[in-house]
Amino acid sequence: MEQVDVIVLGAGAAGMFAAIEAGRRGRRVLLVDHAKAAGEKIRISGGGRCNFTNLGIAPDRFISQNPRFALSALKRFTQWDFIARMDGAGIAWHEKALGQLFCDGSAKQVVDLLLGDMARVGVALWLGCGVTAVRQASVGFEVDTARGGVRAASVVVATGGKSIPKMGASGFGYQVAESFGLRLVETRPGLVPLTFAAQELDWMVPLAGVSVQGRVSVGKTGFDEAVLFTHRGLSGPAVLQASSYWREGGEVSLDLAPGRDVAVELGQAKREQGKMALRTVLGRIVPEKLARHVEASLGITVPLAELGRAELERVAAMVRDWRLRPVGSEGYRTAEVTLGGVDTDGLDGRTMMARGVPGLFFVGEVVDVTGWLGGYNFQWAWSSGWAAGQVA
Repeated sequence: MEQVDVIVLGAGAAGMFAAIEAGRRGRRVLLVDHAKAAGEKIRISGGGRCNFTNLGIAPDRFISQNPRFALSALKRFTQWDFIARMDGAGIAWHEKALGQLFCDGSAKQVVDLLLGDMARVGVALWLGCGVTAVRQASVGFEVDTARGGVRAASVVVATGGKSIPKMGASGFGYQVAESFGLRLVETRPGLVPLTFAAQELDWMVPLAGVSVQGRVSVGKTGFDEAVLFTHRGLSGPAVLQASSYWREGGEVSLDLAPGRDVAVELGQAKREQGKMALRTVLGRIVPEKLARHVEASLGITVPLAELGRAELERVAAMVRDWRLRPVGSEGYRTAEVTLGGVDTDGLDGRTMMARGVPGLFFVGEVVDVTGWLGGYNFQWAWSSGWAAGQVA
């Protein structure tokens, strides 16, 4: 049976980083993944440029039953620390909107950085190798893999969540957690497009492809980014963000003209250009197809001059506070992350080790910590992987 100090399950961002850090401490590390290549989610992320972190990292931008759990790891290995590693490797990057950092070149540069660091510290990498069981031994752990059994003093579970199953995502990490008595927080798709019932799609489908800078809110939480109408419902960054807060049965609010007083603008147009159709004037505020939909859905067939104040207020309300009730989401198939996971009450926030199971660690997406869109989940992977790697 193979003998190592640390076996890491999952060659994604968190697993590779944990392996590197443990290896830097002189530990004999084996990294195992059933995929044929390491870092596949890194490679496809950010449109192939990898949104590797965000300048605005803060605990309130992570969703968890214990929102402060992530604070320790995020403070001890920060976005600036990862940026320093990128700079040290000579990987050029740039900032886009909302503090998002992307590679100037290819996301493969980040994968190559991690693979290079692993090679330098002697991490062994078994790819195309499934894992079927993890159990405690008289000393440490035994792990059953497709290449035989492995004994290790420490096990780091970095198997990710259920999102994007076509890339091999599974719930194996959750099974490991439960087998050691850890509780799970209910999992669900996050950062995912929202879908609607047939009666809503009747008018949404003709709007497919229309994009507008708006604000999407669920309760008191809202996001100001692009909203995209699709053949199945709503997508775009603002919708993906809001989806992590939406629960079935709830509604979302769309503000399609953030910061504008639509009623005042329509009133002024009525005084100055009263013969115009509502859709023409509204088309200066939102895309023309949306303007036509608002006009038709409110049954307005007369020019602006014939609309009273109450009608203009109704138009403004539909533009600034349009309430919609999704019936679901596109699910794990297209979800960028998995909400929920291993309950943080069972983990030490400083080391990511399971309480009561010395040597067993959980890092990255498998844990009940989910970041916003825009590099937050990668930073959680780096930070949590780093934390575990210091002690595993």
